[in-house]
Amino acid sequence: MKRWICIAPAAALLAGCIIAVPGHLYPVQGPLAAQSPPPIYTVRISGIMASGTLHATLAGGQTCSGSWSAVSKSDPNAARMANDWDRVYGPGYFTANVLGAAAFAQSALACQQGSTLEVQFYLPVPGHLQSARGVAVDGEGNLYKLTF
Repeated sequence: MKRWICIAPAAALLAGCIIAVPGHLYPVQGPLAAQSPPPIYTVRISGIMASGTLHATLAGGQTCSGSWSAVSKSDPNAARMANDWDRVYGPGYFTANVLGAAAFAQSALACQQGSTLEVQFYLPVPGHLQSARGVAVDGEGNLYKLTF
């Protein structure tokens, strides 16, 4: 019985680490991309299956957070950031890789100072959050590359 008391909390802690994955936002277009060097912001994603949470830390320690959820192949809003994908990853990338992917999700993050961060990402390797890549756009005209 004493063994289980020690093992159970450790197992729960490890399970939490498995589904929380750190990542980065790299400005590729807009005012932040013009800075030398451009800033790199941290992102943390967690979740299981078709939903979870996403947190970002931007300039001055401002935090943004929200829920992410899977995007259905038939969702008419799925392609609303298609041009952003193509500007970050190259012409035709969205149509060839993202649209119709088995693991494609989006999120709208609310930030502390009232701004927003729109995010889309997909998993080239379904089930592996650490393979996620995506794009994000903020209210100040910045376009970001998202990697995990």
